[in-house]
Amino acid sequence: MSDNDKELEKLKERRLAEMQKNILFKQKQEKLLASQKEQPDEELKPRDILASRLGYRGLEVLQNAESQFPNETKIVVEKLSELISAGEVNEQMDGGKLLLLFRSVGLNVRVKTKISIEEDGKFVSLSEKLSVKYSSSEPTNQTDN
Repeated sequence: MSDNDKELEKLKERRLAEMQKNILFKQKQEKLLASQKEQPDEELKPRDILASRLGYRGLEVLQNAESQFPNETKIVVEKLSELISAGEVNEQMDGGKLLLLFRSVGLNVRVKTKISIEEDGKFVSLSEKLSVKYSSSEPTNQTDN
């Protein structure tokens, strides 16, 4: 096998793993929705109603918002749950959409991000890659006299 074939296989395997993860996540969400539909809406808390509509990384953004802006997030969650219960919001909200919503109402929710680079078949964080690169290429102190 050539290097291109090996890289292609690695990419296929990674994509397959990502797709399987997404399928499992959707199945969990569907089970949660099914169990919540069995209960009357009056028993559900606003946060539970919103959590049932959150998609990929939505819960992570919600938790970050709750820890950073607890009072303001509670108000936003209550209003969103009202809209969901009224049927005005029918779509899944992934983390990006929820983050955009929080930022549009003036809540600059911070989310931890990490940039990884593939090097020799392994993922290395960008900060590690840069620190290794700069430590190995330290300038020498030579002066012209």
